[in-house]
Amino acid sequence: MPCRHPVPIPRPVPTVWLMTDERMGDRLWMAVRRLPRGAGIVFRHHSTPLTERRRLFARLLRLARSRGLVLVRAGDVSLRGEMGVHRGLSRALVTWPVHDRSEARSARAAGAAVAFVSPVFATRSHPGARSLGAARATALARMLPMTRIALGGMNERRFRQIAGFNGWAAIDAWLT
Repeated sequence: MPCRHPVPIPRPVPTVWLMTDERMGDRLWMAVRRLPRGAGIVFRHHSTPLTERRRLFARLLRLARSRGLVLVRAGDVSLRGEMGVHRGLSRALVTWPVHDRSEARSARAAGAAVAFVSPVFATRSHPGARSLGAARATALARMLPMTRIALGGMNERRFRQIAGFNGWAAIDAWLT
């Protein structure tokens, strides 16, 4: 459902991203401070109780705004001040996870501005999950007419070794 108070899609669309989750704990704040101006954050604290999730998002939003960062939320519950939505419909920035051809078609149909192709490499976020590998990830990315972000075991060095992507996203790369 489109948001009631649309937020303009940021230009340029971020090409460097932080994906959050509960396992980051207080290291979240260090990771956000390491992001370059204009980067994006996908807030994915799905298991956090709603009241605490809203409070954490509000604090993160203040920091994101002060640092010129874009903050989108994942999940079904709208959060005040969100600048976009990860895997949902919005008049603001829409980002989309792409793990296979079916999700690539879904990203296009949703009008997503950003597609996170993953997992390119093995990742601690999804232990034991089969990774795409550089060649398959590149082939999938080339199907996408939007900003293509490599995710999964990524860091800046690995990003520079693959083709077909506009940028990269990570959790752990921002924590080390």
